[in-house]
Amino acid sequence: MAETSPASVPSRRPLAQADPPIALGALDGRYRPAVAPLVEHLSEAALNRNRIHVEVEWFIHLCARQVLPGLSPLSSEQIEGLRRIVADFDAVAVAELAEIEAVTVHDVKAVEYFIGRRLADLGLEHLKPLVHFACTSEDINNLAYAVGVRDAVVGVWAPAAQELVGQIRNMAETSSQVSMLSRTHGQPATPTTLGKELAVFTHRLGRQLERVRATQFLGKINGATGTYAAHVSAAPTADWQDISRTFVEGLGLTWNPLTTQIESHDWQAELYADVARFNRILHNLCTDIWSYISIGFFRQVPVAGATGSSTMPHKVNPIRFENAEANLEISCSLLDTLGATLVTSRWQRDLTDSSSQRNIGTAFGHSLLAISNVAKGLDRLDVAEDVMAADLEVNWEVLGEAIQTVMRAEAIAGTAGMDDPYERLKELTRGHRVDKQRMQAFVAELGLSPEAEQRLAELTPATYTGLASTLVGHVRADKS
Repeated sequence: MAETSPASVPSRRPLAQADPPIALGALDGRYRPAVAPLVEHLSEAALNRNRIHVEVEWFIHLCARQVLPGLSPLSSEQIEGLRRIVADFDAVAVAELAEIEAVTVHDVKAVEYFIGRRLADLGLEHLKPLVHFACTSEDINNLAYAVGVRDAVVGVWAPAAQELVGQIRNMAETSSQVSMLSRTHGQPATPTTLGKELAVFTHRLGRQLERVRATQFLGKINGATGTYAAHVSAAPTADWQDISRTFVEGLGLTWNPLTTQIESHDWQAELYADVARFNRILHNLCTDIWSYISIGFFRQVPVAGATGSSTMPHKVNPIRFENAEANLEISCSLLDTLGATLVTSRWQRDLTDSSSQRNIGTAFGHSLLAISNVAKGLDRLDVAEDVMAADLEVNWEVLGEAIQTVMRAEAIAGTAGMDDPYERLKELTRGHRVDKQRMQAFVAELGLSPEAEQRLAELTPATYTGLASTLVGHVRADKS
């Protein structure tokens, strides 16, 4: 067989040289609109802005506490000017910071120099040594990440997740009395209502959101090995623990008093486990909805102009749910890896967390994208009550559970002839389709008490749903 030589491949222009740059990943390419809100909090630029925020607030805090001889509280104009460095951090500033880092080859040191350049205009040139005072890089990084993750979760991810849960809750409430055949192990089983099944997911997802909302976003600022050694050397009489605690809490975070060089990241692992669990429950919803669509319980509303298949024009594919499944799986993989990696650091410090944490935005991005797709998919569904009703009507054998249970109750009450109820119903129904006439004839021949016989005679697969419609009330209570 002749080998294909490289010369036979037509030459191509390198895509990597395109201007503007072409995205390598899907989140920064085709899916950018769905995840754009996270850029404000979890991008590299956002991390640098948050680093500047932490450095500036530390500078202000040290002056306010007059920690060192020669320090005094800043004027309101100086404080406003320092905070403008953060507020005005734009594309031009991003480029300037990148130029500094190209020289320093150190991201946090570049932030220090970036701030230092702006002190003269504020009359603070003499306080340039106060920028990054007694700090190790991780003092700044852990707080910057905590602020970014907190703001992304509280401001973007959780509201989107909550809105989706509300959408599912509304579907549960409106379909609370729509009877539906259950399928355990894929086989016909005791009927339920569509609303009750959706309420189960509403409740499950809501519990995970409560856990996410209870997250403590921890932070520390205590030096190279968590001992305040440099701090005490410079200002031995200062209450450095109180200075640290009030600073961290002033950023809206929870103070961690005991760390190595790094904040231990346990809170991140806890949060990512909760978000991953939310993802997995949502994945379960997607597979169930997909399956209900496949057996006709839901009809998909076609989108005008959309194509379901390049060759089969009749198709309306459940692509929103399939897309969500894939993105939830990717998100969970990243979140699981982050949670496993971040809780371990060799001795007082290694840099595995530094590279890992740069994928936080990607992990949340895939989850947010999935949430968006599920919401759009649910919005294009119509409940096919006629299909559900027909499915129930050809599965009268599911009443076998009710009949044998009533027979047990009758036996306990002293009614004769109620022996072996399970076995008798098993013989009648297992592996057989039983229609209405045969089931009602069987009931009439049992010798039940008149009240029990009447109750079973009136029972149908569509009405054999127990308290299903009432149980939906629990998600109404969750909402309040």
